[in-house]
Amino acid sequence: MDQIYLEYQFKVEPLVPGNEILIAELGFAGFESFVENEDGLVAYIQKEEWHENILEDIHILSNPAFTISSEFKEIAQQNWNAEWEKNFHPIEVDGLCTVRAPFHEKPNTKYDIIIEPKMSFGTGHHETTHMMIQFLLKTDLNDKKVLDMGCGTGVLAILAEKEGASEIDAIDIDNWCYLNSVENTERNDCSNITVFEGDASLLKNKSYDVIIANINRNILLEDIPTYVNCLNKGGTLLLSGFYKDDIPQIQEKCEAFSLKFVENLEKNHWVAVKFLN
Repeated sequence: MDQIYLEYQFKVEPLVPGNEILIAELGFAGFESFVENEDGLVAYIQKEEWHENILEDIHILSNPAFTISSEFKEIAQQNWNAEWEKNFHPIEVDGLCTVRAPFHEKPNTKYDIIIEPKMSFGTGHHETTHMMIQFLLKTDLNDKKVLDMGCGTGVLAILAEKEGASEIDAIDIDNWCYLNSVENTERNDCSNITVFEGDASLLKNKSYDVIIANINRNILLEDIPTYVNCLNKGGTLLLSGFYKDDIPQIQEKCEAFSLKFVENLEKNHWVAVKFLN
């Protein structure tokens, strides 16, 4: 049976950094997917996760620095599929990696990833996924054991396998993301990826050479100690899903566990950071 979603149309002024802040707060409230446009953004939430007071904790809506209006309607899952097909364009990262839908032409880039995102996050269009792809393209993954935490569509796990990773665990707490990642790994003929539904509690007694976590700041701060326990000596930790202003807090937490800050990437106020163990 198809999931029923509610679609919220937000008009946002000013767009920057209004959209970024609104997306972060809506994500924390349970919204699953976002499409930015020239007026603001469209956000989707499962009907069963929705309640009539859901916007009360979205603090930016009462911030006098922004003017934000919204309206919503119920939308069936099949309508969403048609919508993303209409609006999903292939992206190319650093001339090396293309992320595209099955109906797009095959590119000439080194890495060709086919994604059917549906309601899952992670097509490469969002700044955080784009920067994580950039980091992975610069990372030696040959014969490495990799964790993709908060895998969304599975795009980062798929790239890791294409770059030569020998074993990849992809984990997401959301059932839709879990199912979508399984589907996308099969679509890309991946044989080294195992997808799990759950959270950081699944990492007990695990070890990795490279850990990727593109989630939100609060979850990262909570789970960094768990990541450190799983990260092999000399291993790499790549984090994203937060803003430039959050770097000091993330860096302090990582350095408390003896991780070494290497560099960060920045794109439209979002950042991705690299640490070494």
